[in-house]
Amino acid sequence: MPIYNSRSLWELLMLEGFQAGLAWIVVLRKREALRAAFRQFDPAKVARFGERDVVRLLENPGIIRSRAKIEAVIGGARAYLEMQQEGGDFSRWVWQMAGGKPIQNSGPVPATSPLAEKISKELKRRGFKFVGPVIVYAWMQAAGIVNDHAPDCFRRSFCARAKPLKARARKPQRDSISALPRSEN
Repeated sequence: MPIYNSRSLWELLMLEGFQAGLAWIVVLRKREALRAAFRQFDPAKVARFGERDVVRLLENPGIIRSRAKIEAVIGGARAYLEMQQEGGDFSRWVWQMAGGKPIQNSGPVPATSPLAEKISKELKRRGFKFVGPVIVYAWMQAAGIVNDHAPDCFRRSFCARAKPLKARARKPQRDSISALPRSEN
């Protein structure tokens, strides 16, 4: 389902980074603990984390304890806030790169795309980590930026009818990441 909320898109990108090398179910099972550990993925709070916070998080058995991934979230929060300070909106930025509406794919589902490579390169330039083209493409799928639902999937036509970003600009953005499936520990 398309996500247009900047903070939700950022949180989902950070969760995709935690998934690198792991099964997505691991992230789903640890998602609530990750949210608690990273202050509900509030970029302003996470950006203030320092070395003591990294050590505290590395000792937290409820989360994925990878120093590189933890530091990537902290750096990602700082990069996200820097984009805001420059007057940019994360959602608007990514959706404009995608043409303002979900990309409709058909046929075999790729692991990446030229757009994922472009977004990955730009995210890295801005200081984000764990945002390689494969991670970015998976994020684009999860965020509804690309519609790779099978032709017979009940969600395909619904996602195909999603309104472009311009049509949503006047409406308040809701936190649509909460629509992701809950884990069953």
